[in-house]
This record gives sequence, C-alpha cells and structure tokens, in this order.
Amino acid sequence: MERAVLEADGLCAGYGAIPVLRHMSFKVGAGEIVGVLGHNGMGKTTLMKALVGQVNVTAGSIHLSGKPAHSLPTHQRAALGMGYVPQGRDIFSSLTVRENLAIGAAAARRAVAPAIEGAVADFPVLSRLLDRKGGALSGGEQQILALARALCGAPRILLLDEPTEGIQPSIVDEIEDHLRRLAAERGLAVMVVEQDVGFIRSIAQRVLWLQKGEIIRELAPERLQEQETLDEFVGLENAAG
Repeated sequence: MERAVLEADGLCAGYGAIPVLRHMSFKVGAGEIVGVLGHNGMGKTTLMKALVGQVNVTAGSIHLSGKPAHSLPTHQRAALGMGYVPQGRDIFSSLTVRENLAIGAAAARRAVAPAIEGAVADFPVLSRLLDRKGGALSGGEQQILALARALCGAPRILLLDEPTEGIQPSIVDEIEDHLRRLAAERGLAVMVVEQDVGFIRSIAQRVLWLQKGEIIRELAPERLQEQETLDEFVGLENAAG
C-alpha cells in the first residue's frame, strides 16, 4: 500500500473521563475500502467522531496524507481531504437539495456550480430533486444526498457511519456501486462502519472487527461467509445484550 491517506496509531478517545476507544491502530490507502464491523455500543460512531474531530483524542495520533491531524478542528481536517457522512445523514431538511450541495462545496471552499454539476453527474437521481426540500426526500434519497454533499468537498477519504440504516435494498446496492466506482476511478479512500455483515462483506477489501473500543482482529471479507465467524459475531452480540 502507498502512503496511507488516513493513519491512526494508538488512538484513544472518549467522553470526559469515560474512555471508549483503546489503542486503535490502522491505515486506509488511496482507492481502498475498509470496513469496520461491530455491534451497537462497541465504539464505531465514537471512532468516526474522533477521526473527524468531534470527540477529543486522549492519546495516540491521526495523520491525513502524512500530516498530523489529531489536534486540528473539524474544518481543518476537512480541508486536508476528510469527508464524513454521519449516522442519520444529518442533512438540512429545510433547505433544498441544491442548497445542501452548495453548503458541502462552500465548506471546502470549492466553486459551488461545478460541484453541484459533478454531484448530479455522479448521482443522476438528484437532477430531478434539486429544488425539493431535503426533508421531503425518502430515506434512500436523503442518504444519496448526504453522500453527494460530502463528495462536493472533493475529499481524499470518505468516512461513512451506518450508511445502510433504514435504506431499501435497491438504494443500498446503488450506494455500493457508487462507492466502488469512486474508489477505483478516483482513488477515493473509504472507511465504512456497519453492523450489516452482508454489506461489509460485499464492499470492503479489508474488515476491522471492533469490540468494546478495540480492534480485536482484521479479516478478509470472505471470512464473513464462514459459519464459525458468523456464529462468533452473533455470540458477541448476545453477550453484549
């Protein structure tokens, strides 16, 4: 793998005095899709928020394209090429699709009109939705908008938190196809956290298994087809419950 677009080394993070992430180390290279698998409460969302600067890092480091980023505010990490689609999508429901996309471009100091044109080229479904309010879109359309808005910032790495949650299977397949294409054609690095084993198996080239704020192992995606691995994953869910 070439120099990593994103590298975490000994990353620890949490909320106040409550530790959540413990000594996590990993890399994501250009054009690579890395999955993070884990059940609810295992630290997946905290990991995403720590990477983008919404949760304080208490130890370890984060590098973006070789530059230290763990002390930078969120907007400066975005300027270094980090895009983020949070769980729940977090679009501006009272603004139109066009205005949502414009905010994504402006936040990264990119020209708005070309960014919107690029978003529509990437996601043609948006062409008929540009003047519709974000809150009037279906869940799948909102997810596509959130993805397109993040891409308007021309990120080098895209972080996705539970992108399949509440989305119909046809839209999940469409998002999967888009992510594969963007990784292959543009060298976009992608890190996606999920608890949907099938989605992670289908899209990721490597899988990091997260348990109680630690990476307990790294798997090839085909391992997620093995009954023994699936049984262990279900067993951990039952133990956590």
